[in-house]
Amino acid sequence: GLNALKPVSDIHETLNPIYQTLRNLSGALPSETTLIGFAGAPWTVTTYMIAGRGTPDQGPAHALKAENRPVFEALLDRITEATIEYLSAQIDAGAEVIKLFDSWAGSLNDGDFAAYALAPAQRIIAALKARHPETPIIAFPRGAGPRYEGFARATGADCVALDDGVDAAWAAAHVQIDGCVQGNLASSHMVTGGEALVQETRAIVDALSHGPHIFNLGHGITPDADPDNVQRMIDAVRTR
Repeated sequence: GLNALKPVSDIHETLNPIYQTLRNLSGALPSETTLIGFAGAPWTVTTYMIAGRGTPDQGPAHALKAENRPVFEALLDRITEATIEYLSAQIDAGAEVIKLFDSWAGSLNDGDFAAYALAPAQRIIAALKARHPETPIIAFPRGAGPRYEGFARATGADCVALDDGVDAAWAAAHVQIDGCVQGNLASSHMVTGGEALVQETRAIVDALSHGPHIFNLGHGITPDADPDNVQRMIDAVRTR
């Protein structure tokens, strides 16, 4: 059971190579380049821990949540504690911004989203802000849909990253009113390229141009992405 898990204080020995990489990068990067540290959010990490791998529907985690909620919540709580320590150590090692990825937040119903996506994010952000008040924090509750509205307010995040399913004009009216947004070009454009990439990039920039916006993809870049398309996207942003 959970008693077999090592104490949270033991994580740093295992994760020290990551901290060393951050220290190396921090020393090597030019001053105008910001180093972003990141971690999976507790719900998303829980889904991987319970299943032992990624799953299409996060079924094993949902099953544990339904069958033994106290154990599920105790595990989520332990992961939340570990995430605070992990991200704090990343900042100490040179990370200048933190991003919290909740890749599977969208699979939670409204009640569970509030309890297992929003509440842990708020707890992590509050703890990090207490230790590192100058470090900006980006929260990414992927798949949140209408629940993106108010997420920054509720969690204390400095910026909210949008997945590519979010309409940029809607985000400008409902999410950007609370502050910075990041996103949200579909990663597939990095594979397909062409004029559609340029047009969609410009449309996102235009829709979000009236408030703070960090242009980014709506999720991770894929191995089959064409570096030329990445450059085309960057050029489209910078010349808009």
